[in-house]
Amino acid sequence: MPEPALLLQFLVNGVGVGCVYGLIGIGFCVIYNASGIVNFAQGAFVMLGGILTQILMVRAGLGMLAAALVSIVLVAAGAAVIERLVIRPLWRRQATMFVMILATLAVQIVLERLTLIAVGDAPLSLPAFTAGGPLRLGPVAISYQLLWIFASSLLLVVLLGGFFARTRIGRAMRACAINPEAAALLGIPVARLLTLAFALSGALGAIAGIVVTPTQYTAYNVGVSFAISGFIAAIMGGFGNAAGAFLGGIMLGVAQSLAIVTFGAGTKNVVALAIMLGFLFLRPAGLLGTSKAT
Repeated sequence: MPEPALLLQFLVNGVGVGCVYGLIGIGFCVIYNASGIVNFAQGAFVMLGGILTQILMVRAGLGMLAAALVSIVLVAAGAAVIERLVIRPLWRRQATMFVMILATLAVQIVLERLTLIAVGDAPLSLPAFTAGGPLRLGPVAISYQLLWIFASSLLLVVLLGGFFARTRIGRAMRACAINPEAAALLGIPVARLLTLAFALSGALGAIAGIVVTPTQYTAYNVGVSFAISGFIAAIMGGFGNAAGAFLGGIMLGVAQSLAIVTFGAGTKNVVALAIMLGFLFLRPAGLLGTSKAT
């Protein structure tokens, strides 16, 4: 059994990583809420957010904030283009969910290969948003970047919750997911909202990549692991529920940290997949979801 101080430190780190998983899970939920589509290219958006920010800072000479904002816009625009070129034709042909998933997996692979060709395979990183630190609370050291991750994630969860619950566009996106034919008959622009959902999901993925990259390296091949973790977080929380995905991400991050400190780093993915299977068998609706949403 690890020492209490070490255990507490890993728990804090797990919360930070879990917030990132939660953001990625919310990206899954945004597209699912608008269309019922599960987008496995979400991990590529995370990867591109960190890499584009680093490139804009190093090669274009932009400041951190400017580079981050430009990266978010570029990734969001790229996600909208993917929806138009790949998803929209399949949507019009009423392709099955299986075909949609395969298409997004293909997009993930293509984006990885293009990034490898353009940037190379060297790991890249970003400086911390706030220099100095860490903040010490007794035996626990909390980096300032961890506070940035938690604060930005919580803010986005609150904003997105309000967006889907209180705005006309957010409610229209939910209506499209429930019944796109009925939504179209009511005058809701289903196709435009699908594009908006992909752009919003791309922006969320880019933000997740930007805030997490100062704590670890990024490279062309990190997207798959992030996508899997975000997908598991969305399942744990209840697919389509943004707050649930965030909570599921934190739980997943904490569980993985406990597995690492107790059994070793090799058990991290085993624990994540075991948790996913447990939820699918015992509570497929997730923590905050309903059986209709899943």
